[in-house]
Amino acid sequence: MMLLRHPSQCFPLRIPLTRRLLFSSFAPLLFSPSTTTSARASMATTSPTPPVAKKVPHQMELFGDVRVDNYYWLRDDSRTDPEVLSHLKAENHYTSLVMSGVKPLENEIYAEMRARIKEDDISAPVRKGPFYYYEKTLTGKEYSQYCRRLVPTDALPSVDDVMPTGPDAPEEHVILDKNVKAEQYDYYSIGTFKVSPNNKMVAYAEDTKGDEIYAVHVIDAESRKPVEQPIKGITCDVEWANDEYIVYVTMDEIHREDKVWLHKLGTDQSSDKCLYHEKDDKFSVGVTKSSSRQYLFVSSESKNTSFIFYLDVSKVENGLLPLTPCVYGIDTIADHRGDHFFITRRSKQCYNSELVICPVDNVSDFTVLLPHRERVKIQDFQTFKNHIALCEREHGLPKITVFCLPAIGEPIRSLENGRQIEFVDQVYDAELDKSEFNSSILRYSYSSMKTPLTVYDYDMETGTSAQKKIQAVLGGFDASNYVTERKWAVAFDGTQIPISILYRKNQVKLDGSDPLLLYGYGSYEICIEADFRRERLSLVDRGFIYAIAHIRGGGEMGRKWYENGKLTSKKNTFTDFITCAEYLIENNYGSRKTLCINGRSAGGLLIGGVLNMRPDLFKAAVLGVPFVDVVTTMLDPTIPLTTSEWEEWGDPREEDFYHYMKSYSPVDNVEATDYPHILVTAGLNDPRVMYSEPAKYVAKLRERKTDNNLLLFKCELGAGHFSKSGRFEKLQEDAFEYAFVLKALDMIPKASL
Repeated sequence: MMLLRHPSQCFPLRIPLTRRLLFSSFAPLLFSPSTTTSARASMATTSPTPPVAKKVPHQMELFGDVRVDNYYWLRDDSRTDPEVLSHLKAENHYTSLVMSGVKPLENEIYAEMRARIKEDDISAPVRKGPFYYYEKTLTGKEYSQYCRRLVPTDALPSVDDVMPTGPDAPEEHVILDKNVKAEQYDYYSIGTFKVSPNNKMVAYAEDTKGDEIYAVHVIDAESRKPVEQPIKGITCDVEWANDEYIVYVTMDEIHREDKVWLHKLGTDQSSDKCLYHEKDDKFSVGVTKSSSRQYLFVSSESKNTSFIFYLDVSKVENGLLPLTPCVYGIDTIADHRGDHFFITRRSKQCYNSELVICPVDNVSDFTVLLPHRERVKIQDFQTFKNHIALCEREHGLPKITVFCLPAIGEPIRSLENGRQIEFVDQVYDAELDKSEFNSSILRYSYSSMKTPLTVYDYDMETGTSAQKKIQAVLGGFDASNYVTERKWAVAFDGTQIPISILYRKNQVKLDGSDPLLLYGYGSYEICIEADFRRERLSLVDRGFIYAIAHIRGGGEMGRKWYENGKLTSKKNTFTDFITCAEYLIENNYGSRKTLCINGRSAGGLLIGGVLNMRPDLFKAAVLGVPFVDVVTTMLDPTIPLTTSEWEEWGDPREEDFYHYMKSYSPVDNVEATDYPHILVTAGLNDPRVMYSEPAKYVAKLRERKTDNNLLLFKCELGAGHFSKSGRFEKLQEDAFEYAFVLKALDMIPKASL
């Protein structure tokens, strides 16, 4: 798992560790103008005095340019300095005092969000060998259980498969109960849960601090007893090679995934064999398993280059063999079927990737199956015994296409006459899920901003889909009450920027007076999908319009979309977001008095940047774990992520990059001017964005801003980049942020004061 400043958590899929993150949701309450008078009065009353960070000038000079950081002292790598902790606690106390008047509203929103959840529920069962595997949640419990049941038949999976659950069904077996494991910790997260090929054991990666340093436990799936001592100090990037060996990844002192290890069950970790050590500090390593389960792929990747080795799981003693070479600017992803490796290959010429194959016994002999297409980007793919499924992007939206393959052993020359799965919403999200290699059933997930997450099984032979699971949304939710739209704003250079919009019918006026929340990210080629979030309903049902700006720097519109929003084109990300905000205002989706903005991690950099560029355009802003001290951080190769991200932001040790990055770095551009209401969050144990960045940003804003608007800072002292770990704890944090936005907009009902 390559570390990124990223919006997503570490799940069994490979997610790079980046310095930035996404926003989870945003929700509204019903109100009327008559309810706001008391709220305005309450905001005008005497407020507590905010903490004032002491100034200790720290001078930094490069290329004849001198920067003075008065708050550099807030950085503490050990996170134990009493003076630093005292300041963070003072900020938390101040925030609690300021928000105490709207605590009833926060509690009301929390109760509302929690009431939409079917607390006792199971995920769509996944068939693996003789078992159905699934996660189960229980009423009142923060965490899920990992469970399985026997499959009562030997028949191959079909769209008609249904896991039996009645009194005559095979008994449910709880493999792991996270609630029990979490009892002794303030923070608890399982980053990966992998079943051995013979279904007799499970390896799971456990993080108890939020610092994303894991211990992998191997247990007997039936007895739940440990098979051996935990493998400690590793990432959650773990795969079973076979029933005797596990392959895992470790990080160096700056949290860069640099080594891949082979571990034999029953032996001490100290005797594990290092399969690969990546010494180039711009690259990070990861491990995945082929759909056929016959090979493991070890990839080493930077932001624009990747190359792959493969491991035959039946011959682990042979070690890694090269599959694709390391060529600057060429990026490859691999899978396997029969006697061929299937590879997507991106280069300067094929910037949206082409699909090629090569024989297992001659990996240099490539045949192009699907040539590069200018407007279609291959995002993901999965091989089957008789098919291949591709998740592609076109016009900013995903699509899933299935192709038939000739019998294994017969020549494959091209892919033709693919069958595309049809989707109904204007804007939506669709993704491939892991499926059984030998079957003709493809599992995929679908949602839109008004359609709850739905899991389907698709018969690739007949083209029919069967719904297997739809996310429960309690409280009378009806998708027909909501409207989704796709609009396009035109940037300064003529580029059209897509915007996804959600609002409730008969709840908005569309005359410019509606409260509007605009979310953005725009980094790492990450696509911000127009998917469903239950929590958002608490804002939308209160009359908010919720919008996503799909700005450059992300990957929604293909590889060039990303490249035109990074390095010395990074300011396109900020100006695109401002363009989207202005478009929404000009078209009466909101106004400067009602427009709130939100971004998390790298999206926090976005929000910090646009606040400095156009502080007059917004009413309120929420910056979650924001990457805001760009130059200082990227000049320090001793902290996580810096070296691997020089290809994303630029290396400020080079003069051109230094001056360009300084021109947009939020901390370096705070001015003596009026700013909107601002809430900033952080996590003390965050390995992606050090807590000191948002702490310094808030301190400098307090020093320089000329308004009396809210400026609040909340630092979770027992969590990392992804805040608290429990599912209800996360709702409480969402409710807090929503209450802040409603307070900033003077939308506090009388009953909540």
